[in-house]
Amino acid sequence: MRVLVVTAVAAEADSVAAGLVRAGYASPGEEEPVPVRPGPAQPPLARFRAEGHDVALDVLPAGVGPAAAAAGTALALARTPYHLVISAGIGGGFPGVAPLGSLVVGSDMVAADLGADSPEGFLPLPELGFGRDRLASPHGLCQDVARALGALRGTVLTVSTATGTAERAAELLARHPSAAAEAMEGFGVAEAADQYGLPVLEIRAVSNSVGPRDRSAWRIGDALAALTDAFGKLPPVLESWTSHEH
Repeated sequence: MRVLVVTAVAAEADSVAAGLVRAGYASPGEEEPVPVRPGPAQPPLARFRAEGHDVALDVLPAGVGPAAAAAGTALALARTPYHLVISAGIGGGFPGVAPLGSLVVGSDMVAADLGADSPEGFLPLPELGFGRDRLASPHGLCQDVARALGALRGTVLTVSTATGTAERAAELLARHPSAAAEAMEGFGVAEAADQYGLPVLEIRAVSNSVGPRDRSAWRIGDALAALTDAFGKLPPVLESWTSHEH
């Protein structure tokens, strides 16, 4: 089975890679430029293999935000056949639900700010009649991964503007009571994967609380370490899963 792991930035990709190395995987040093954008600024796709294992993983830092994530994922999928796509990285956890340093496995990926404002409040895309704003992970795989990683299962919200106030955090929770975390790429990755008929999973390590923006309270290093730990434990779960479930 071949898995594409999509992160936003190189630091997240490096943390994923460190976890795979911990699990016995190695990269042969082959870095293929994936044409995410024109010019020389093309992120490398790193391939990881482990002797005696049936799962191979490729790690791609596709860029920040749902648009870059969707474009990078789609282009990678056009070049190589995959069985599963994983959106991975750090993100914000909703207070009282996902504490700093914890892991969240997305049961659903929701484009939380894709829609329209109105005098009556926010109107999500489905209410406007313009399509979907939610995609789900395979239930069994999500459950098994969460159990193996000691992670919380819950909805992960995808936003183009990270939440920076208590008011917006409360508004998001009111609209999405099952939300556990917020990030900026998951739905974009999921949308691209679904266009290819592929299942998708989202794994987030919590670096900050969703709410008032306070960089002094962020724990990015702890979150990246948690992401490494997660991918050190992930391969055996993938080995036991088949793509026929979705």
